Amino acid sequence: MKERFAISPTREEDYPEWFQQVIKAADMAENSPVRGCMVIKPWGYGIWEILQRTLDDDIKATGHENAYFPLFIPLSYLEKEAAHVDGFAKECAVVTHHRLEQKDGKLIPEGPLEEPLIVRPTSEMIIGESFSRWIESWRDLPLLLNQWANVVRWEMRPRIFLRTAEFLWQEGHTAHASEQEAMEETLKMLDVYRKLAEETLAVPVILGEKSEGERFPGAVKTFTLEAMMQDRKALQGGTSHYLGQNFAKGNNIRFNNKDGEMEYAYTTSWGVTTRLIGALIMAHGDDDGLRVPPKVAPKQVVIIPVIPKPELEEVVLAFAEKAAQAISKESYNGLSVRVHVDKRDIRGGEKSWEWIKKGAPIRLEIGPRDVESESVMMMRRDKPHKDKEKVGMDDLSQAVVIALNEMQQNLFNQAKTYRDQHIYTNINTFDEMKAFFTPKNPDKPEIHGGFVKAKWCGDPATEELLKELKVTIRCLPLEQSGTEGKCILTGKPATLDAIFAKSY
Repeated sequence: MKERFAISPTREEDYPEWFQQVIKAADMAENSPVRGCMVIKPWGYGIWEILQRTLDDDIKATGHENAYFPLFIPLSYLEKEAAHVDGFAKECAVVTHHRLEQKDGKLIPEGPLEEPLIVRPTSEMIIGESFSRWIESWRDLPLLLNQWANVVRWEMRPRIFLRTAEFLWQEGHTAHASEQEAMEETLKMLDVYRKLAEETLAVPVILGEKSEGERFPGAVKTFTLEAMMQDRKALQGGTSHYLGQNFAKGNNIRFNNKDGEMEYAYTTSWGVTTRLIGALIMAHGDDDGLRVPPKVAPKQVVIIPVIPKPELEEVVLAFAEKAAQAISKESYNGLSVRVHVDKRDIRGGEKSWEWIKKGAPIRLEIGPRDVESESVMMMRRDKPHKDKEKVGMDDLSQAVVIALNEMQQNLFNQAKTYRDQHIYTNINTFDEMKAFFTPKNPDKPEIHGGFVKAKWCGDPATEELLKELKVTIRCLPLEQSGTEGKCILTGKPATLDAIFAKSY
């Protein structure tokens, strides 16, 4: 008999639709009335809040301070950096009027602005304008700022938590007195992102530099962290950009150096977005729904009282509260364990399945017999849903912490094993690459492929060859082998290791 799952279709049957159904089943987010925008519901936003709090602490620990810059950017500011304009022009939302007037029962835009305003797709140019006023001397450097904000990029093919017209993010912006210092900053923040992805979200990543064709508009160098999802596509988890003096020249960010000479500053920018929640879903979810790594779960332990008769309600709830208080006194990841008693008046089995689909790490069932035996039934989201373990009250708090630690590591190990099994180093020619990235089953193209790690000659023109395959160079890994071989695209001598993949 075919096993039934909570999510339909399964990952193998239709991966893109599975992703949408997990979001719905876990009650994380929904589409808004504005096409391409999303409403993030409490469970999804709870994950974002913890992710945000963790990253914000790490950003501040590296010496950065938070600030806030305007949502609107004058069109003339964006025009200052030509490459930047080319990169974002087709995604911009533009404000042209400043009021509405009612005519014939309809609201009509009135009051044209003297200069159109862009709803920020990114903030390099508006922040650069402030930097130009704040920086005068080498003593004002480095200037290390970060902001938490929303941005708008008018996506043609939106998908919740992957590509939406409006999304949440943080963007760091810094200015430095030397190229070396700015490059050190760029790589330092890339490693901060690695720590967040791997140690908090349990998503293994490959750190590398983007090729010229994939570089951030206007950057000298762009560095990335690339993760593999369960359909074997790549997802860019975050980027860190060394901007050189390009944006400094566009905004006249100059300083008097130690030799008394005027010099343009060296700047960086870096950011991650709510797309990381999409990475979490696709890296860890299964056919029963979401699986949330304990460090980022809004509720790490959910206690489900099972009350067969009304007269037993008081004693079962009292025991559940006693268990919750004991667990909440324990520390996990430097904080009190987040525990929740689900007291809703619905059947215990229905509650349990709801929390399975939400991906709560630990579920504890407590019924009258458990009260009598001073124990609970513990279920873990990294194990089959039918697996239950009886745990005595004296051992419960310690057992919960041990389980949370094991689950965090288990989810990372599972994702890393899956990724490593689907990184291929034995594909050496363009014909072999074509065959690899051409679906063997045209009805299920989303479940074929993986990462190809191969040599590349570094010629930007060769990236055009990949378009017919809908493949890109995801990154040039920071860890290079240093060996010589033949470019997979041209057959010419090459020393660069590159990761090729289809991506989101």
